[in-house]
Amino acid sequence: MQTLEFDFPGDRPATSRAHVGVVASADLEILVIPSDAGTASVHIRTSVDGFDDVWRNVLERFFNRYGLTGTIEINDFGATPGVVSIRLLQALDQATDQPNDEPTPEV
Repeated sequence: MQTLEFDFPGDRPATSRAHVGVVASADLEILVIPSDAGTASVHIRTSVDGFDDVWRNVLERFFNRYGLTGTIEINDFGATPGVVSIRLLQALDQATDQPNDEPTPEV
């Protein structure tokens, strides 16, 4: 079990709580909690050790593009980067009042 923490600047604050996904085989859940910090404070608990760079790359791409801010808790049980990206988009849809520039994929 590994715990990772990242912070990203942003300009799109979460306006409501969000909960997407479940912690199950090859999946993950994401919890978003609004905050006034002006940054995304991301806390990850993952069952797969040694993928720090992969997590950093996936998260940097997402937060640089969408700018979501708030406290983001990710509980992972071996999800692929594609699933992580989909769940992040679903959480963004639930947590903000502003529509995304692309449809959120269904899983």
